[in-house]
This record gives sequence, C-alpha cells and structure tokens, in this order.
Amino acid sequence: MKPIIEINESNFDREVLQSNLPVVVDFWAEWCGPCKMLAPALDEVARAVVTKVNVDDQPALAARFNIQSIPTLLYFSGGELRDQTVGIVSKKAIATKLAALRTAAGAARV
Repeated sequence: MKPIIEINESNFDREVLQSNLPVVVDFWAEWCGPCKMLAPALDEVARAVVTKVNVDDQPALAARFNIQSIPTLLYFSGGELRDQTVGIVSKKAIATKLAALRTAAGAARV
C-alpha cells in the first residue's frame, strides 16, 4: 500500500497530472461523515496513487474541478481527468474504475 498524499495547489500538477500511474483524487473535509466512511476503502486500494484534497483548505482546487458535493473522487490517467464518482462508493467500485484506467493506459502504450 502506498501512502496517501495530501494535495494542495502547489503540488497538484506534479503529483496528479504528471504521474505515470492512475491517480484517485479524494475531495473531502474533516467535518464530512461520508468522507470518513469512504477513507478505509481508499486506504485499501492505495496500490494506485491516492491523493486527498481538503476542500476547506484548498477551495481553489475544489472550484477548478467544480466540486459541488463531497466526497468526490476524480480518476486521472495520463494527466487527464477520466472519470469521477460522487458520494460513498464501494472499494470494489473504486478498484474497477482503477483497473479500467490501467487497461486503457496499457492499451495506449501499445
């Protein structure tokens, strides 16, 4: 399991857009109950790069991606936003989306 990376405006491009691996960006807040419920699933799928953006601390990043509700997960691959989920999702749903990103990234390299 890889460590979860805290994201801010200064490291977003480097950690997310320039990553060679698929990246899940979790937009969350300390006060958000559903965000806390989602955290264990993210910890378990952290074989991919999992990053967290606290919307209270990073409102410009939340606005950049039009985050209206939390938790919101954004799925990036090759520096592009490929998918998103809003609300609580299962570990299986997250893993399925990551597998699709890996498959697409592998096909793009061929």
